[in-house]
Amino acid sequence: MGKNSTHRFRRQPMIMGEINVTPFVDVMLVLLIIFMVTVPLLEMGIQVDLPEEEGKAVLQEKEFVISIRKNKWIYLNDKRINLKDLKTRMEEVAKLSKHQDVYLRADKAVPYGTVMKVIALAKKVGIERFGMVTESPNK
Repeated sequence: MGKNSTHRFRRQPMIMGEINVTPFVDVMLVLLIIFMVTVPLLEMGIQVDLPEEEGKAVLQEKEFVISIRKNKWIYLNDKRINLKDLKTRMEEVAKLSKHQDVYLRADKAVPYGTVMKVIALAKKVGIERFGMVTESPNK
């Protein structure tokens, strides 16, 4: 084959050795924005204006939290509940374990009598470990 041959040189496709990270960065930024918006909402739960007192922080895996709002609405772990249903649920908890921690978060504007009804109900059904949640004065 000489110089005037019909065989032509073909260009071989170039293999790209770089990874395009732009789509990855876009997805990560969207996820970051989603988490930045949803995490504060998850932490808020029921809005209660807690009284400020000194106390030790408590961390629990399975929490049983009763919240009482300023308008006297009662919530059990972020779900609104009436006193009758609350009594039933607390009886179930007491049957499973007398050592289950129950926490009460009551707005400081809630009348003392309403708070005492819930505490008396817990004691009546046999809840032994009952805690009151307050806010640290440092905030």
